[in-house]
Amino acid sequence: MTQIDSYIAQKEELCRKNDSILPELYGEYGVKRGLRDQNGNGVLAGLTNISKITSFEKVNGEKTPCEGKLWYRGYRVEELLNSLGENELGYEKIAYLLLMGELPDETESETFKKLIGESRKLPTNFTRDVIMKAPGKDVMNSMTRSILTLASYDQGPIETSVSNSLRQCIRLISIFPLLAVYGYHAYNYYENMDSMFIHRPDPELSTAENLLMMLRPDKKFTATEAKVLDTALILHMEHGGGNNSTFTTRVVTSAGSDTYSTIAAAMSSLKGPKHGGANIKVIEMMDDIRAHVENTADREALSHYLSKIINKETFDRKGLVYGMGHAVYSLSDPRERVFKQYVEQLAKEKGRENELQLYKDVEELAPELIAKYRRIYKGVSPNVDFYSGFVYDMLGIPRELYTPMFAVARIVGWSAHRVEELVCTDKIIRPAYLSVMEEK
Repeated sequence: MTQIDSYIAQKEELCRKNDSILPELYGEYGVKRGLRDQNGNGVLAGLTNISKITSFEKVNGEKTPCEGKLWYRGYRVEELLNSLGENELGYEKIAYLLLMGELPDETESETFKKLIGESRKLPTNFTRDVIMKAPGKDVMNSMTRSILTLASYDQGPIETSVSNSLRQCIRLISIFPLLAVYGYHAYNYYENMDSMFIHRPDPELSTAENLLMMLRPDKKFTATEAKVLDTALILHMEHGGGNNSTFTTRVVTSAGSDTYSTIAAAMSSLKGPKHGGANIKVIEMMDDIRAHVENTADREALSHYLSKIINKETFDRKGLVYGMGHAVYSLSDPRERVFKQYVEQLAKEKGRENELQLYKDVEELAPELIAKYRRIYKGVSPNVDFYSGFVYDMLGIPRELYTPMFAVARIVGWSAHRVEELVCTDKIIRPAYLSVMEEK
């Protein structure tokens, strides 16, 4: 043990003692922990035109849980997806909608897709000098370092005008897939001692197609694979503005910071397992279930093991059935409802219906068991992360890229909120904390 390790070991308890706040004080002073009450209602911190979430409605004057609804710029997300052709990939079209506030016509849509494709390039030697230098398993950290370094290649890195910020955001939307995939390949080569291949993006391909092409040695993918990944990206693009990383985006923007620093801060928020890492925990939980339940088709045995998970007797002993429940939604997550049909389609193509059945059984059993063992204030239903990890696994996407895939989608929402914050207000977001310090 080094000298500093020894010192820290002695001082940890001192910090725990002097930094502890009695939980009952939050109720006494009416302070909402995590800025949300026990029903999941958040403290209003601003107004937005970008998206909207509904999980309750008024029935006879009473607030009543309802099926979850999600709108992008006034359009229901289900309707946006249904408006796309059977094999049409809509990431770029919906990105335009979130950024500009209106759906593009066919000409504008093609122009924007072409712009994204032509902008999908990194500065000369950037892959070698930045991404492949000091690679690590945490691809989110690698991406964040790359984002901050990109500012050095920008002619106006710290100018915060709307036009300059919009230009920078479009650039980042275009190259996020490269930062994610190349970051993984560097880690896989240097840390896993595996083969190295760096495919250049194809400007004629969509974001989803480029992701699959750049990930695979043979560059090949099916139309179903591209459609499912494209749908996943659209469903993860934006979520109401009240999530941790989007709030981070608006907070840092309000301080007058530049686009690169703002998006790097959002990345640091998203990488937290309580935010962007949920789908990995679902996969790990399912691995654990398969390892301990001899026959997962035996619903009684499955129910018994899920009870042990909920009662903190097994798995990570945190008592959570990952992928079940949401801070906002009660009866259902609209993203999960939409996504499930694509999951079933892909599972059939991959011959993995048996694994899908386990997910469906957990989806059915978990709410009953959680209600049995927990005091809950609203409904419990699967969220979009319940199935997204399974989809990424079927697509052959390594787990190190699960959260970066979320970032490739959410960069669109972050960009929209940054621009809206710049347009709407010049006030810095400065929340208050009530001091319960004892004067000495």
